Amino acid sequence: QVQLVESGGGLVQPGGSLRLSCAASGSILSINAMGWYRQAPGQERELVALITRGGSTDYADSVKGRFTISRDNAKNTVYLQMNSLKAEDTAVYYCNARVVIGHYWGKGTLVTVSS
Repeated sequence: QVQLVESGGGLVQPGGSLRLSCAASGSILSINAMGWYRQAPGQERELVALITRGGSTDYADSVKGRFTISRDNAKNTVYLQMNSLKAEDTAVYYCNARVVIGHYWGKGTLVTVSS
């Protein structure tokens, strides 16, 4: 079992920045990759950014150059630094952990980009 707890969401103006955190606990060694997904109202959940155990990263085209995923292995925490935020980035952001048998999800944190 893996437990994921997100934090750092909130209200930000367009052009602003936020940093999301995801703290993992439990069977940490079983995690192959961790990522951030988001789901806007009326839309499907989509992958935003991913970081593998080896440190490789991948991003959705819509966030490349603006978002950065990173991790602190000592703290078992993954971060999503979001810069130059746009109204279309408004969504619930979910932390995800991939293991051999499937996925674990956090409860999500709301990011609202609005003036």
